[in-house]
Formats: sequence, structure tokens, C-alpha cells
Amino acid sequence: MKAIIRNLTPHTVTIITGKEQLIYMPIYPTPRLSTKTEFIGAIDGVPLTKTVFGKVQDLPPQKEGVYLIVSRLVLSACSTRKDLLVPNELVRNDKGQIIGCKSLAQN
Repeated sequence: MKAIIRNLTPHTVTIITGKEQLIYMPIYPTPRLSTKTEFIGAIDGVPLTKTVFGKVQDLPPQKEGVYLIVSRLVLSACSTRKDLLVPNELVRNDKGQIIGCKSLAQN
């Protein structure tokens, strides 16, 4: 059985391997962590808050032979899943903008 890679980020993922480029278009919905903002104080009248991350939402169950490109936050929140991937070894153009990556990383 051939492995399948699905891009669950909101962005096109381009993997640059030598002269070849592999392009993965987004598939929705995008998994995200629930968040809550908590007030922790103020400095010179400016509110200070922190973001508390909750559970992952909209992440499909693990399926044999299927790998999912997700955000690094989702990958970190699901440390036991081996089917989750993130772009790694980012490639930037001369303006510093990300144009792709050289590999995918997993937990």
C-alpha cells in the first residue's frame, strides 16, 4: 500500500527535493487548538495576557498509510501520534519569504 500525504494546514506546502517540487494543496477543515485568553496583569496601563491552549479540534483519527501535514502546535499537542508531519528545513527567497521546505518532520 502506497502512503498518502494530506495537507491539513491552511497554506500550500511545497517540498523542494533537488530539482523537483512536490506541492500539497490544503484540504479542510484545518485542525486547531482551542484557545482561551487570560488576563495576567498590566504594565504602564497596557494589559498583559496569556494564551492557554486546550484540546485539538477537527483532527481526523489516525489511519494506516495516511500522513497529515499539520501546524507545529497541533504536532506538539499530539506527541504520541506518528502520522502527523510539519514542514521542516524551510527554504526562503532573497526577500526572506518562505517558498517551501526540504523535508517533513514528525514526533
